[in-house]
Amino acid sequence: MTPLSALLHRGLHRGLHRGLHAAWRYVDGLGEIVPGSPSAAAFGSLGRGSSIGFAPATILNPASIHIGEDTLIGRSVTLSVGYGAGDPTAPPRGLVIGDRCAIGARSSFTAHESIEIGDGVFCGQGVFITDTSHGYQDPTMPVGKQFGAHDPVVVGAGSWLGHGAMVMPGARLGRNVVVAAGSVVRGEVEDHAVVAGNPARVVRRLEPDVGWVGSRGDVRPVVPQAEMLARLAEG
Repeated sequence: MTPLSALLHRGLHRGLHRGLHAAWRYVDGLGEIVPGSPSAAAFGSLGRGSSIGFAPATILNPASIHIGEDTLIGRSVTLSVGYGAGDPTAPPRGLVIGDRCAIGARSSFTAHESIEIGDGVFCGQGVFITDTSHGYQDPTMPVGKQFGAHDPVVVGAGSWLGHGAMVMPGARLGRNVVVAAGSVVRGEVEDHAVVAGNPARVVRRLEPDVGWVGSRGDVRPVVPQAEMLARLAEG
């Protein structure tokens, strides 16, 4: 290849590269589900300022899915209610996500009776929440064909679920709960608790007039957000 042809080849490559990425950004924006878009009309509700990134993995029975205002949901998510498309038993409010939430890419919320996500809940990527599991009691039948009991799930307002966390049937998380990455949560979690592990256990909780008390008795002080931002600005 001559120097001139090599230069032309590099120029063509750069032009194609820029064109491809511009086209992808266009398709990405065009496919986003936002209020007023054709896909949004299928949802039970999709609040002002909310969006679902393109392309989602699965949206099943969107009429049973309700999303509040200013909630951002990443791409490749699964939002599912019921056992199949058009399931007549799907509850009208099977999956409810509040205002000002942020749901990370590749997360999966699978509801059969009720999953309720409060306002201001943030989820890392790959978070899984479900309100049912498979049964296994009949040894003559494949587990995948045995339905389990429905057990509603609640995630309290202001909570944070770390990357890859799993919230299992019957879990009820209080307000401002922190779930460490990779944790598996079952049962009740009190307000203002930090849980970690499989099964997740409380490793730190807020005690009024004391601070954030760890499971080994160490205490971290309560720090207002404005003070924390000032500290970070000071370096």
